[in-house]
Amino acid sequence: AFAARPLQGVVGIVAAMTASSLPRTDSVVDRFLAAICAGEPMAAADLYVPEVTLDAVVPGWRFSVSGADAVVAEYGRWFGAPGSVDELRRLPTADGEVLEYTLQWEESGVPHGARHVHLLSIDRDADRITTDHVWCGGRWPADLLAQMGAAAAVGE
Repeated sequence: AFAARPLQGVVGIVAAMTASSLPRTDSVVDRFLAAICAGEPMAAADLYVPEVTLDAVVPGWRFSVSGADAVVAEYGRWFGAPGSVDELRRLPTADGEVLEYTLQWEESGVPHGARHVHLLSIDRDADRITTDHVWCGGRWPADLLAQMGAAAAVGE
């Protein structure tokens, strides 16, 4: 259990999805989520057009990388352990999809969490991601998750 869950009281979302429980379709977004949950983004190069751009906002920084190999390498650093997606919201757009989720995983036995929002542009004919604008709230280890949970309990 992750202590920060009470902070995320959004209605109409799907909880506790893992790679095996995600709906399986041929959608590039479904495959993207499955790769994240499996902790295997390096095996997901076919998700992106060769000239894909990743524009990432992380705590205290913003950067971008271009090219499928660069995006796969970057996400290999972000999503290197199997985990689960909680509080998933998927919102279709005219040219792609917005994903919002909380990711939970363990590193060396220590629970971690992170909150992400991806604004994905998709080449519908190729069923590949052309642009991923992502906002990350940071990596939250167990002690920070406990602090956030305690702060949420005070506000209840």
